[in-house]
Amino acid sequence: MKDSVTEEHLYLGFSHQYRDSIFPLHTSISLFLLSYCDCKLFKVFLVPTGEDVDDQFVTKNLLGDLEVHLISRCQLPVVVQSCCLPAVVVKDGKFCRAGLSVVLRHIIQKTYEADPSKKDVLELLGFKKTCLKACAEVSQWTRLCEISIPLAVEGFLTASPEHCQTIPPDILQLERKLGEPVRVHNDDKIRRQKLQQQKAGAKAAVPVLGKEATEEGKTVEMHEHALPSLELSVAFSKLLAQEVSDAVNREAPHIRRTKTSDLPLLDHVFAEGLYFTLADIVLLPCIHQFLVSSKKQGKNLVSLPLISSWYRRVQEVPGVKKAAGKCNMELLQLPELMSAAEEQLQDFSSIPDELEEENEDSHFIGGPRPTMTKLMENGIEAKFSPHPCPSWTLDWTNLPSAVNPGEGKMSRDRALRKQQQLNNLVAAVTKLAKPGDVIVDFCSGGGHVGIVLAHMMPSCQVVLIENKELSLTRAKDRSDELGLNNIWFIQANLDYFNGTFNIGVALHACGVATDMVIEHCIKARAAFVVSPCCYGFIQNTVKFKYPRSHQFKEVLSYKEHMILCRFADQTAVQLPPERRLIGKQCMGLVDLDRAWAAEECNYSVQVISMEPESCSPKNNMFVGIPT
Repeated sequence: MKDSVTEEHLYLGFSHQYRDSIFPLHTSISLFLLSYCDCKLFKVFLVPTGEDVDDQFVTKNLLGDLEVHLISRCQLPVVVQSCCLPAVVVKDGKFCRAGLSVVLRHIIQKTYEADPSKKDVLELLGFKKTCLKACAEVSQWTRLCEISIPLAVEGFLTASPEHCQTIPPDILQLERKLGEPVRVHNDDKIRRQKLQQQKAGAKAAVPVLGKEATEEGKTVEMHEHALPSLELSVAFSKLLAQEVSDAVNREAPHIRRTKTSDLPLLDHVFAEGLYFTLADIVLLPCIHQFLVSSKKQGKNLVSLPLISSWYRRVQEVPGVKKAAGKCNMELLQLPELMSAAEEQLQDFSSIPDELEEENEDSHFIGGPRPTMTKLMENGIEAKFSPHPCPSWTLDWTNLPSAVNPGEGKMSRDRALRKQQQLNNLVAAVTKLAKPGDVIVDFCSGGGHVGIVLAHMMPSCQVVLIENKELSLTRAKDRSDELGLNNIWFIQANLDYFNGTFNIGVALHACGVATDMVIEHCIKARAAFVVSPCCYGFIQNTVKFKYPRSHQFKEVLSYKEHMILCRFADQTAVQLPPERRLIGKQCMGLVDLDRAWAAEECNYSVQVISMEPESCSPKNNMFVGIPT
């Protein structure tokens, strides 16, 4: 166990207690992970939403062996007050991590750093440490686990009896996900092993696993509807650090010659596939509460056989029952459920996969000219406002080296282009900012924009928001070298930042992120200076539908708008000049749609080409001011 681990403060929301859980469920999930990891590295605070909370009752009855303190919202560090909980902040109060997935991943990483023998904890992050890493704004799976399921269960528990008769759609969505074929790294090898097992007509009898598997030779018969034993063997052998038997590993020649397309698909063992991950940790407290409530209401769970099987299987994972006991979660012993008769099952095919219908026609063949012509016939053409200060530049030679973007691993040419991009954004922000303003650098990356602004405008507070920990840590190191005192760092998805601010900035916000930044600024009635990027990644999401503006919606379909977005990415310098020109026109049209959408929200918006245009193939810039 490593010594001298920096103490960090973990802040969790507390609205009420219901049975054996603290609500919101994000708090119960966080406490369950701390118990599972046996992590005591954080000083834990509960932040009540109301005033009347019994300190002793909360601490003694719900929190197991964790020492937890109560703190009011107004006593939180200022940076945390700008974020949704849960949140973790280091002692100096400048670096905050917010949002369930970011905080849980951080708890896992800190636990492993403090005690590298806890490799099972690190394994929760999954293959390449990517479990729940993608933000909920773009990942349907992260959104389901982090947002949709917890909210659906909370709504189910608080609904009136007549509204509790139906299973929430998000629970049904999870049931359907558990029935989809599994894709894992190296699955070809495992699928060949499964084929060999099927050919051999293997009888499925799997050892009872976990702490309950201490009785010698104890086995449980697998029924016809249960998972084949191979997936269970692979999943639990990893949990118990065992090797799958040689008999399973050896492949017969005819198995090796079988085409991949003819191999059997793999079934789910856990939420993300074969292996127990953070997703299972997140889902367990939620599904537990749903099942407890359903059982009390006498509901038949026959329509949720996969969730019920998953719930039983998770309990066999070493450490889960112990962690549940610490958190006062009395796990249910569900009866074995046979697959529901066809007429009893919910029609899962009627539950649309999010955005499936909207996006199914986004794969198309064709060029942009017919779409551009259609817009021209309706009086719509790309419009660019004149640059307000085309020759303005920072005095880079006299700035500290840590301010200069070239201090990283950039080539000289790329560093020069980055300086030119920063000249454009800083010039626009300088014209808008006044002393005391809060400036938020969204999608900040390594902090190129935010650090320059904090250095140049010491009377303003600058906030960097970025989902990637490594980039934000690099930005903080540069800030520390400069001794900046007017800068905060928040590792979070955009949706978890709810602070007030005056100006929002983003340099090359990728795809839909540009629209997310603009929406955040509009909600705060803040000015914005935004440079878009990765137009080809734009597509309909849960929150955003394209085209954005009424004018464009009246003329273009979603498919036609996507044609513009795809060709807006055709601006690379190595492409022929005519093709780049069409790409620039498509960029201008996509951004005109965005500008008009913002103007519908009472903003004055200019679309400007950065100077010089050679500073980036993606050289458009919005300047929006609330009117």
